[in-house]
Amino acid sequence: MPDLPDRPDLPSTASVELAAALRPAILRLNRQLRRETLSLGVSPLMVMVLTTIGKEPGIGVSDLAVRENMRTATMSTHIKQLEEQGYVVRDQTLHADRRRVGLAITRQAEQLISDVRRLRTDWLARRVASLPAAERAALAKAVNALTLLGN
Repeated sequence: MPDLPDRPDLPSTASVELAAALRPAILRLNRQLRRETLSLGVSPLMVMVLTTIGKEPGIGVSDLAVRENMRTATMSTHIKQLEEQGYVVRDQTLHADRRRVGLAITRQAEQLISDVRRLRTDWLARRVASLPAAERAALAKAVNALTLLGN
């Protein structure tokens, strides 16, 4: 493959090759981190929804569905399950439009999110600690670049 010119709309061959190597590594790592929620009896989707509601108390089911790229009916089913488990409450006073019901997480959900973060961080810390020093240093240098990629 010929090297493409360095233009913002056309990545270089080196960038494409790096992205091709990075993508599956990130996907595997993300899958492993998501599996850590299973020991707590919750799905990664539940944690994602609770985290979003926690960051935006008062968000409605429809807005949440759009944010998470789901059908409203599907999101509504998930919210009902989370309510039944004591993780979510509905409150009309939370939504900017008082005719609509806003969602909020409970203290139980806050604890769950904290537990998930701790489990995931502990799992990752053990993996990082098992790497040779040079690899740990490379990861430390890569954190900023990875953060910029996610923004």
